[in-house]
Amino acid sequence: MQACVGIDVHRRRSQIAVTDEGGKIAVNRNVPNGREPVLGVIGELPVGTPVAFEAAFGWGWLIELLQDYGFEAHMAHPLQCKAIASARLKNDKVDAATLAHLLREDLLPEAWIAPAHVREQRAVLRHRAQLVRLRTLLRNRIHAVLAHHGCDRASSCWSAPGRAWLDELPLPEASRHVVADLLEIIDALQQVIDRTDQDLTETARTDPRVKALTTLPGVGRLTAQIIVAEVGDIARFPSARKLASWAGLTPTVRGSDRTVRYGHISKQGDPWLRWIMNEGAQTAKRSPQFAAHYEQIAHRRGKKIATIAIARKLLTHAYHLMRDAEAARQPTKPCTPA
Repeated sequence: MQACVGIDVHRRRSQIAVTDEGGKIAVNRNVPNGREPVLGVIGELPVGTPVAFEAAFGWGWLIELLQDYGFEAHMAHPLQCKAIASARLKNDKVDAATLAHLLREDLLPEAWIAPAHVREQRAVLRHRAQLVRLRTLLRNRIHAVLAHHGCDRASSCWSAPGRAWLDELPLPEASRHVVADLLEIIDALQQVIDRTDQDLTETARTDPRVKALTTLPGVGRLTAQIIVAEVGDIARFPSARKLASWAGLTPTVRGSDRTVRYGHISKQGDPWLRWIMNEGAQTAKRSPQFAAHYEQIAHRRGKKIATIAIARKLLTHAYHLMRDAEAARQPTKPCTPA
């Protein structure tokens, strides 16, 4: 058998273990992160050597390095790597060696490595979502200042009439200064959001999956783009149930003998996909397509559980729409005469 590599990745340094053809640890070294230090350990290995690493913080640079130099990258699922989690002796050397041995024995629980274009799309959409969250935080700061002085407005404070109302408020000098500074930051932030939205709009026009998803209630263009980017290749999910489980929208199960108990949703999966499906469910639960189902569950289990149920149902519909759109994109094979 060929050599195998296990890398325990950390923020500044990584532990690299290399097994020889017999399965023994030939090298187990701690090096700083970077191309030169890592290649100094594994650079002499042949092209196609399998390398295992966990999906830890900041693994992007490592996958790019491995792919550029022809290594066969395998990303391990941290929660399913029970051999590491349950080991009595646990340190970086043991972790790296265990990854190499699991890879060698074909026992490594692998996670999907998204292609570069999917990772780039995710980065842009997550960046946009973080900008909107920051804008919301700043707006809430202004609401807090207004509440401190007993000021309130029934409609929005961010429209043209709302801004005029803010300018006319008799606030103390310090509070006026705080509100003015926050509004200036919000305006600058809005320019960045608008520029990002313009780029995302151009990208959405060429993707039939986005167009198909926007037919669902509660799913707009940006929501559809986030779903497409987070899911990636829909063909890797054999069913909608598998996709819902990957999003963390399925309940935990505890069973023994004939007793089975279902708990809260697992929340073990893509947090961005779970978040955007819950955002879409807030609107979808009021639509004619889902309203009856929502009311039925809300009457029995409560509104929060009912909203989660609508989020999963919405994701199930999205799965089938994405699968059909992907199938339509595939070129049909010409029929050959017998």
